[in-house]
Amino acid sequence: MIIERTLAPLVVYGEDPVLRALEKITANKARIVFVVSEHGHLIGALSDGDFRRWVATQSPVDLTRPAREAANTAARTVPATSSPAEIRGQFSASIDHLPLVDGSGHLVAVAINRSDSLRIGRHDVGAGKPSLLIAEIGINHNGSVDLAKHLVDLAKKSNADVVKFQLRDLDALYRGAGASSAGEDLGPQYTLDLLSRFNLTGPQLFEVFDHCRAIDIDVMCTPWDAPSVDALVEYGIPALKIASADLTNHDLLRHAARSGTPMILSTGMSTEGEILETVDLLKASGTAYALLHCQSTYPAPFKDVNLRYLTRLAELGDCPVGYSGHERGFHVPIAAIGMGATIIEKHFTVDRGMEGNDHKVSLLPDEFAEMVARIREVEEALGTDAARAISTGEMMNRVNLAKSLVAAADITEGETITADKVDIKSPGRGLQPNALTRLVGRRANRSLAAGDFFYATDLSDAVARGRNYTFRRPWGLPVRYHDIAAMTEHSTPDFLEFHFSYKDLEIDPATIFTERSTMGYACHAPDLFTGDFILNMASEDDAHWQRSIEELQRVIELTKSLRQWFTTDVDPVVISSLGGFTKDRHVPADELPDMYARVEAGLKQVDDSGVRLCAQTLPPFPWYMGGQLFCNLFVGAADTAAWAAENGRRLCLDVSHSKLAANFNGAPFSGYVDLLAPHADHLHLVDATGVDGEGVQVGDGEVDWALLAQQLDQHAPGVSFIPEIWQGHVNNGEGFWVALERLEQWF
Repeated sequence: MIIERTLAPLVVYGEDPVLRALEKITANKARIVFVVSEHGHLIGALSDGDFRRWVATQSPVDLTRPAREAANTAARTVPATSSPAEIRGQFSASIDHLPLVDGSGHLVAVAINRSDSLRIGRHDVGAGKPSLLIAEIGINHNGSVDLAKHLVDLAKKSNADVVKFQLRDLDALYRGAGASSAGEDLGPQYTLDLLSRFNLTGPQLFEVFDHCRAIDIDVMCTPWDAPSVDALVEYGIPALKIASADLTNHDLLRHAARSGTPMILSTGMSTEGEILETVDLLKASGTAYALLHCQSTYPAPFKDVNLRYLTRLAELGDCPVGYSGHERGFHVPIAAIGMGATIIEKHFTVDRGMEGNDHKVSLLPDEFAEMVARIREVEEALGTDAARAISTGEMMNRVNLAKSLVAAADITEGETITADKVDIKSPGRGLQPNALTRLVGRRANRSLAAGDFFYATDLSDAVARGRNYTFRRPWGLPVRYHDIAAMTEHSTPDFLEFHFSYKDLEIDPATIFTERSTMGYACHAPDLFTGDFILNMASEDDAHWQRSIEELQRVIELTKSLRQWFTTDVDPVVISSLGGFTKDRHVPADELPDMYARVEAGLKQVDDSGVRLCAQTLPPFPWYMGGQLFCNLFVGAADTAAWAAENGRRLCLDVSHSKLAANFNGAPFSGYVDLLAPHADHLHLVDATGVDGEGVQVGDGEVDWALLAQQLDQHAPGVSFIPEIWQGHVNNGEGFWVALERLEQWF
C-alpha cells in the first residue's frame, strides 16, 4: 500500500469542468480523481464509472459543467489517523484508491492498494523506475560524526540515491548492561567491542541526518530495537531498513509497521519458510515494503550469492525486490539489475583497511560512482518488452548497408511493373526487398529511370510532389548537387541549403551550374571528412584541431566561390557542427569553459568574411557513421547562449537537436528557445523524441509547434529555415513536402 501525499495529479476542484477531470483521469492512469472545494474539503470521487453514470443522465452532454455535478459524493473515506492495517481493510475488489481525510473533512492523502511499488523519500521504487542505489555507511563512520558527514558528502558525489546508517539502543538490544560482553562467545564479543567504541547515539545520528537534508540526499536507517524505531519515526525518517538478523523478529516488525513508515527488509540468514511468515505479517500490517536478497557473509563467496533467487523472492514477496551485496567488487549488483532488482545496497567507506567487519566488503567512492554509472547504462539497455522498433542509429546503418528494390530498366508512367523490371541493390534508401511481391503487377504511378529506387508511394496511387508554400520567413530546401532539379521541379524555395559530403567538396561547381539562380543559398559543412575524420574544433590534439580549422576554411571558401552562380547580395549562411564530442562519456560541467575557449581560439584562425558562420546547436548523443557519441558543447542552452553572446557568434538553432538536449537535461524546451533563438541566424525545423531520436517528421515527435512558432516570431523574426527531416529527400523529397505542408499552419 502507498500513501500518496502529492495530490495534484489526483485532485480537481469542484468548479473545474468535467473535461479537466477526464484529462487528469487519463494522465494519472489511476482512472480516478477526487473532487475538492477551493478550501480542500473532499466533495467526492470521479472515476470512469462515475463519469459513465453521469453521462447517461445528460442530454446533451456538456463537458464544461462543474466536476462536482458528476462526482460520487458517497465515496468511501478513511480517517487520516487510521493505522495502515485499518486502511488496508477498507480496500475491496472495486476500490483501490481511498481518500484519507482529517477531522474537518480535508483531503490530506490518498491510499493506493498496490504492492508493486513504494516510495523512499523522493524516489519511486518498482519495475520500470530507476533502481534505488543505497550507500550503506552503517557504522563505517567508526564513531565519528565528522567522518559520517564526510562519507555522506562522498556518497552524494558518487551519485548515490540514499545513504543508510544504523541506530542501536545498546541497553534495549543486548542482555546485560549496555555493551558488556562478559560471558559471550568470541563473535558477539568482537561485535560488542566494536559497537561500544563506534556506536553513534540518536542525537549524533540526527545531526548527520540534518546534514543529509542540507546537501539534498535522502537518508534511511536500520533500527535494531523498538526504542530506535520510535526515535527514527519521531525524527521523520522516510524509510526504515530492517537487517537480515531481524527478519524473524516479528515483534520489532509489527512495532515498525504500526508507524506506517515504508520498510526495506533484507532476507539473509533466513529460510524460505521464515520469509513467507514475514511476508504474511507485512501484508496484514498494510505498510509498504520491499525485500532484498542477501548473502550474509563478509565477504560473500560468489558461489553462494545465487542471484536467480531474485525471481523467486519477487513471487514470494509480491513486492519490489533488490539486492544487498557483501561480495567483492560491484559486478554482481550490476548483474542483479538484469535479474529484476530495483534496489541495490552496497557498503561504503573511505578505506577498506579501517577497523570493522564492514569496511573490507565496502566500495570506495570512485568504485561506487563507477557502479552507479554502469547500473544506469544497464537500465537503459534493458529497455522494454514492447514490439521491436528500429533505432535511430540502425536507421542510418540500414540506409548504408541494407538493400532496396530498384528499377532494372526504364519504366514509363502507367506501365505494368514486371519482375524483370525490378532488381535488388544497395543502399537501403528505398523499398525493402520483402515488398517485391506487392510491387510486381502494379501500374507505375510515375516514370522511373534504370537504377531509380522504388518507394512506399509506389505501392499506392499517391505521388510525392512539392508545390509553392507560403511562410512569413524565408524558407529553403536541403539539397545535394545531384538533386537540385528534382527538388525544384514543382517548388521554388527562397533558397537552397547545400548539404555537402566530403566528396562534394572536390566537385567543381562549374560542372553543376549553367546559369545564375535568383534563389539564395546556404551551405552546411560536412561532419565527416576523408579518413574517418570528424571535425572537432575543441580537440585537445593539436593536429586534429588544426585540420578541423583547415577543413572549415575549405568549406567557407567553396561557399564564397558559389556566389557567381547566384544573384543574391546577402552573405550566405555556413552551418557547421563545431565539435566538442567524446567517445565514452559526457565531460563534467567544469571542463566546458576550456572546451569553448578551444573552439573560439580555432575560429579566430578562420577567415569567415563574406559568409555568416553559424554554429549548429547539437544533441547530447550525436550519430556519426552509424554509431553514438557524446556531445558536450552547444548542447546546454545557457552555456551555448553565453558563448554566442561573449564572442559575438551566431547560431543555427536545430530544433530537433535542442529538443533532445532539453529532454536529456530535464529542462523545458521553451526555456531553451528563449535563450538560443535570439542568437540564431538560421533554423532547422524538425521534430524529436526522447534523448536521441532526431530528424523526426514534423508533428510526429514531442515538439509543441504552436508554442515554438510564437517564440520564434518573438525572438527570431524573419530568420530563415529549412525542414531538416532525416532522409526527407528520398522519393523526390517526400519527407520535405510533408513537413512543409504541416509547418504552414504555424509559420
